Amino acid sequence: MNATLGRGPLVPQLERLLRDRIATGTWTAGQRLPREADLAAELGVGRSSLREAIRLLVHDGVLDVRHGVGTFVAEAAPAPDVETVLRRARLLEVFEVRRALEVEAARLAAARARPDALDPLREALRERDHRRGGDLAEFVAADLDFHAAVVALSGNPILVSLFASVRPQLHAALVELERHERELPDTSAAHDALLHAVEAGDSDAAIAATTANIDVVIAALRPEADR
Repeated sequence: MNATLGRGPLVPQLERLLRDRIATGTWTAGQRLPREADLAAELGVGRSSLREAIRLLVHDGVLDVRHGVGTFVAEAAPAPDVETVLRRARLLEVFEVRRALEVEAARLAAARARPDALDPLREALRERDHRRGGDLAEFVAADLDFHAAVVALSGNPILVSLFASVRPQLHAALVELERHERELPDTSAAHDALLHAVEAGDSDAAIAATTANIDVVIAALRPEADR
């Protein structure tokens, strides 16, 4: 695999790589990209992953597919369309609710969780790490299993019920983010820190780890004028 591609979902990484090549002038407006087979071989990836990344860039107006001719860099970089703006606004609302719920759950989990009750949380984090780089929907499900385990350790049945009720929206939002958003950093370190904070009974550290995980996404989704 290309050295610039790391662990984690492959399609978003390919999308960012292709965008970077356009932004840095490797491919200029109106220029035809290399053939799909040649580009996939150069990057060391499967053609299906590359094709999905190209499809996303075509959807955003960055690339233009001319059937029977090839794929070209669009003549002008488009401004965000109304659909993109509305999608980000909807996702932002989901993550604002998530923040309010999970910060309190993490605080309570660190304060209340018994040492002999932490094995499910540790196992959930191991499973999340194992799923990184694999099927996107399965990775997101494993990620939410970890957060559900934190909420369960809060000992608050209402928080548990609230998390269960919003989980389908969270799953859909996270999958959509990984497929469409750019420059979302890996938050594995924040997940590790949250586990360590709960193990140590450190509520302040648990809050900090939770906000580190969620706030980076909220910042990416907010309109530039509000950042």
